[in-house]
Amino acid sequence: MPYTSQADLEERYGTGLLVELTDRGAMATGAINAATVARAIADTEALMDGYLAGRYRLPFTEVPDPLPALARAITFYTLHVYAPDEKIAQDYKDAMQTLREIQKGVVQLDADGVTPPGTGSSGAQVTDRDRDFTAETMKGFI
Repeated sequence: MPYTSQADLEERYGTGLLVELTDRGAMATGAINAATVARAIADTEALMDGYLAGRYRLPFTEVPDPLPALARAITFYTLHVYAPDEKIAQDYKDAMQTLREIQKGVVQLDADGVTPPGTGSSGAQVTDRDRDFTAETMKGFI
């Protein structure tokens, strides 16, 4: 299930701004270049999956909050060829920080986690070498 879509980006940022960011051909068409948007969304999803894969079972059946908002901020930043304004750059930095916090477990998502590999038993198992000094071997010294 995708984290965001072109329709989400249009709703959040407006069609005009997306046209401005994606209509990069030699002859301007005045329309959103859907292939450019799709590539930016795919890049964002790959980036986010890299942060989430070790902690959550992917793909999600339902995308938990705040992932859609993070995906919109990262995708919109990615669509900029030149330096974006401060707000867009700050939104991107905040989204990346939140992803790092999710990866570390500071921020928890309402989703199935990855089960860490176990030893096959229900408790810890300790193996130690034989003791050199026991009551038997120390007879006469104690």
